[in-house]
Amino acid sequence: MEAGESLPAAAARELREEIGLAVDPRRLGRPVAYRVETGDRGGMSGIFRDDFFLHRLDRHRVDVDRMEPHERDTHAGHRWWTLDDLASTSDVVYPVGLFTLLADILADRLPPYPSRLP
Repeated sequence: MEAGESLPAAAARELREEIGLAVDPRRLGRPVAYRVETGDRGGMSGIFRDDFFLHRLDRHRVDVDRMEPHERDTHAGHRWWTLDDLASTSDVVYPVGLFTLLADILADRLPPYPSRLP
């Protein structure tokens, strides 16, 4: 997050930078999940927290032109995944636990507070 930035504002900025999607931060609501890890990211070491929001849309053409260099280095590609795609893939998908979280959300079982993902 940048100085003075709210969590929804940071998420909206990241969506714009990473996939070219402009979203009003007020439309994001609260996070549905988060994860915490210790490690190195983009030349920084420390404890990192990722918060995940639910945002539904019919379609969007991904634009990665605003990605940071360290993000480009670890970006293997993109596509939209269905729940069936996630259930059947042998690929490693991050965050771990995404399939279970999405299955619950799509079955109208939105967690009452953000779920901690591994």
